[in-house]
Amino acid sequence: MGNETYSVRGRIFDIQKFSVHDGPGIRTIVFLKGCVLRCRWCCNPESQAWDIESMLQPDPSSPDRKIRKTIGCDTTVGEILQTVLQDKPYYRRSGGGVTLSGGESLCQPAFARALLTACRENGVNTAMETTLCAEWETVESLLSLVDTFLVDIKHMDSEKHRTFTTQPNETILANARALAARGAHMIVRVPVIPTFNDTPAELHAIASFAYEELGLEEMHILPYHKLGYDKYVGLGREYPMGDLPSPDKARMELLRNVCASTGITCHIGG
Repeated sequence: MGNETYSVRGRIFDIQKFSVHDGPGIRTIVFLKGCVLRCRWCCNPESQAWDIESMLQPDPSSPDRKIRKTIGCDTTVGEILQTVLQDKPYYRRSGGGVTLSGGESLCQPAFARALLTACRENGVNTAMETTLCAEWETVESLLSLVDTFLVDIKHMDSEKHRTFTTQPNETILANARALAARGAHMIVRVPVIPTFNDTPAELHAIASFAYEELGLEEMHILPYHKLGYDKYVGLGREYPMGDLPSPDKARMELLRNVCASTGITCHIGG
């Protein structure tokens, strides 16, 4: 692998090691800055803007104090790879690897392509958590480098999708169809959001699309939570979802059974 790949620069805001929720096995998650969506429930609001930001956070040495932390840094593929390869024995034993997340990795396609190439050439399994909200040519350029696409399908109704995320869903669904047609390994993941998509009819529609149109075998439904609330406060932003409660276990089990009735294997959590 040439030095050019190692020297490609991108902007990230976090690297999380030993994750078991974003792809198979034990994984290192690289969180890229920038996203075209503005989902009301986003638990990583610091990921949305390309700009490097500052956010107030609790001081680990004194929980009653707040400290201002810089969110976002420019780095190279080579620098990230040094961190990634530290855990290669864990990837090998568990079937894990690296997952690109965000934000939206497709907003930095050249950086994502170089990082995925470096991982592949070092024998590291790759996954990408993505909304697929990008031009098909951008998605296609990464197709051969991603072992698993974790695709967020949030709603089948485009206008409701636009209301809650600022973007329609036609491009997202078209890209999902195109990926499926090319045999990509995909898992559909659905954030279950009260007032948005938490009815049996809405979940059934997504599951039917995944199983019948895309031909997928697996999907995950992820219960809404307010873990990102303090981040909005720290960024000086209003939390758009107010005081909506998380769906309880019984509700999630009901929705899981609704999805499974289409024939797809459905798991709660990811």
